[in-house]
Amino acid sequence: MKILLTNDDGYEAQNIQKLYEKLSEDNEVWIIAPKHNCSGMSAAISYLKEIDVEKISDRIYAVDGTPADCTYLGLLSIVDFEFDIVISGINHGANIGNDVLYSGTVGAAVGGRNLKYPPIAISVASYDAKDINFIAAKSVELINTIIKNHIEYHGMVININFPDINESEFKGIKGTAISKRGVPARPIPVDNKDKLRFRYNYSGEPLGESYATDAEEVKEGFVSVSALDYSLNSKNFIDNLSKIFNE
Repeated sequence: MKILLTNDDGYEAQNIQKLYEKLSEDNEVWIIAPKHNCSGMSAAISYLKEIDVEKISDRIYAVDGTPADCTYLGLLSIVDFEFDIVISGINHGANIGNDVLYSGTVGAAVGGRNLKYPPIAISVASYDAKDINFIAAKSVELINTIIKNHIEYHGMVININFPDINESEFKGIKGTAISKRGVPARPIPVDNKDKLRFRYNYSGEPLGESYATDAEEVKEGFVSVSALDYSLNSKNFIDNLSKIFNE
């Protein structure tokens, strides 16, 4: 299987390199990832800009652009064959709840949703995972399971979040909904004499739900697997809007 592996932390990041190593044992894998860290870019593209691509090795390319640029250039321009799947990660830090709206990891995966297999975004709730070898190996197991059941998820993005665990701490895997989160924490002012300057803080706290959510299960030590629907249309809402406006 031909895999396009990308991320938003940059092609040299430890986590993507470890996942590349594990996936390459049984697959043909190409890293096409940002040259620098591009966290928080969502699915933005470098519209009307020229994008430099550096070939690092036969199967590793560094893109001076956004995570989504990497996916589209990989699918449409850099190679002369078709990939079977896009995998994005393993991200340094969780992507749960509202995070999926601005995550570069998830944004990079979105571009692969019309391939044979659904794209997969993978994250771990740590900026320095205690056992990235285990996380990468378990990610490959999950990827293989999703591929075997891919028909159920055509057009979607699968979002996987690991707690920061080692093998002995592994509790299991839970299918989850995306958690809702409260108002984001207030941006932090940064001292600057010449202009107003702020730095984003953390996302808002998860709100309590009556069903299993990604935030809740990761906090409890389980691996969370969620399906993000990017069909962009809802028949119920379309019908309701038609009743209101199509008089």
